[in-house]
Amino acid sequence: MTVIRLLLVDDDPLVRAGLSFMLGGADDIEIVGEGADGDEVDALVDRTRPDVVLMDIRMPTVDGLAATERLRARADAPQVVVLTTFHADDQVLRALRAGAAGFVLKDTPPAEIVAAVRRVAAGDPVLSPAVTRQLMAHAAGSAPDTRRTTARSRVAALNDREREVAVAVGRGASNAEIAAELFMSVATVKTHVSRVLAKLDLNNRVQIALLTYDAGLLEDDGR
Repeated sequence: MTVIRLLLVDDDPLVRAGLSFMLGGADDIEIVGEGADGDEVDALVDRTRPDVVLMDIRMPTVDGLAATERLRARADAPQVVVLTTFHADDQVLRALRAGAAGFVLKDTPPAEIVAAVRRVAAGDPVLSPAVTRQLMAHAAGSAPDTRRTTARSRVAALNDREREVAVAVGRGASNAEIAAELFMSVATVKTHVSRVLAKLDLNNRVQIALLTYDAGLLEDDGR
């Protein structure tokens, strides 16, 4: 069994204690450290080498957004899951653009938080199609023309098949759903997703979804 090394960062000691109790009880999760502010994160990551960081968005000195941006810029970056009290908050969108692998609400049932940590450690984003649509709706009207122009320029690097896969990812489709829709194997879908990530210099599927939204590809798709 592979043990997932987890770092907790939240300015509320009661929240940290609850998360530690909840997550520490899982056989495959080890709490390797705790922090109370974003300014502690880099040093904690250097010392504890976590696989996943569960990070609060709102903290007094350095918030979770800035801490996430710094972490994801590292060559050895751990995965980041942001904690929030809001379903579709501007800060959540910014954290996802910065490279967070998803988010969980603070009132999420314990078993779902444990499952989220496991999914992210395995390389899967924690963002359901329903939540993806909600975030896109929240962002509607907020993307300026310059963002759309930049996004369209970036996705122009994709070939037709990669573009189709990127749009499907943007809709929140799973690899199996994309494979069925585009008449290819799941392995081929995974290869295309990996190429899209590499060509566009993105961290995960969440960022593909946000970029396809910014570029207007989901509107063009008409679904």
